[in-house]
Amino acid sequence: MATTSNKKMASPSPMTDMPDQLLAEIFLRLPTPQDLARASAVCLTFRRISTDRSFLRCFRCLHAPPLLGFLDRDGFHPALTSTPAVRAAAVAADFTLSFLPYHRRWTVQDVRDGRVLLCRSIGKHGQPPVFRDLAVCDPLHRRYVLLPPLPHDLAALLGHPFPPVTEACCKRFLVPLGEEEAAAGDTTFIVILMAYCKTSLAAFVFSSSNDQWQATASKDLSDLALDEGDMEEMSRVQPFIPMRHYAYGCFYWDWVQFGMKKLLLLDTTNMEFSTADLPPGEWSKEGIAIVEAGEGRLGIFGFHGGLASNLSYTAARTKGESPSQWQMEKTISLDSGYKYCIRDATQRYLLLTRIEASSPNNHLVGYFSMDIKTLQLQRVYEKQHYKYPTYAYINFPPSLLSSRRI
Repeated sequence: MATTSNKKMASPSPMTDMPDQLLAEIFLRLPTPQDLARASAVCLTFRRISTDRSFLRCFRCLHAPPLLGFLDRDGFHPALTSTPAVRAAAVAADFTLSFLPYHRRWTVQDVRDGRVLLCRSIGKHGQPPVFRDLAVCDPLHRRYVLLPPLPHDLAALLGHPFPPVTEACCKRFLVPLGEEEAAAGDTTFIVILMAYCKTSLAAFVFSSSNDQWQATASKDLSDLALDEGDMEEMSRVQPFIPMRHYAYGCFYWDWVQFGMKKLLLLDTTNMEFSTADLPPGEWSKEGIAIVEAGEGRLGIFGFHGGLASNLSYTAARTKGESPSQWQMEKTISLDSGYKYCIRDATQRYLLLTRIEASSPNNHLVGYFSMDIKTLQLQRVYEKQHYKYPTYAYINFPPSLLSSRRI
């Protein structure tokens, strides 16, 4: 007959008894920022470790920030996923921008790394748009920086006295932070103002590190191997160069909407303009998205031919900003009852609109995000029109941001 031991089995040690270093390694392996936020709420020990500045830098290096919502001319719209991170950001941030002067007169120009680039018309009749007020703000921490105006001597480089630059031909955007800068919560930022003046392109750069504008890139369109017909077509289409992409330190603009299989490049390391060819094939005018494919290679999502429900992914075979050899990696079949259009791309997501294929009025069903890694498609926004630009707000929730962004 078996006997029962009088000794009690030792109970396992609680996780709070583990060394902090081991707990930090476990937390770094949590799959999403939402999981870390939930873990930090368990006890004081977990919260102390998960809010440590050095830990947060490591965590942000390993995990892409989540999609929290969208900004357009009507304000902020939380993502329909309604995760704790989305709800926390909606409560903590001031997306009405009430902390800015003349806060009802600003319009969104770009959103990057939790920062929002804003533009405000000075209102003087006949003044070129290069002189508009600019500001960069951090809605989560209610901070902002007003940029100094572009100096007259730099603006004069566009022509004399001042060329008739239209708003559609003057674009302002933020330069994304590098991985180390983003992880460290760097508060510096760079803004590029790009102007198109009849036969030339020019770029001006503002850096918050020295609080100054500088003239950098300038290029005649004829030097970019564009003939007069191409330039005339570009001048007729509004807005100018509608789709902007970023990968490996370069901005790309596609001319798919113009029926041209060309890309315009702006290398931010040397601030030089150049052009490159799209991979061969019939690219649809429903948009493309240029992403980082890994190992320095470019990847392109897009629709081929007349079917706007079969999304293809093509990757470069070699490194570089303008590769010549490409390979089709996969085709993603979407619901054939709808017509899709690529509106934006980020480090982790594609933003697409979906329209009923049989609708004579192109009825917009909504905005959807596709995770570039998992290819999971989900509705994130109920917007019923796309007359005005919509910008994805992607950022870590307040609990994972140990410092302000501005």
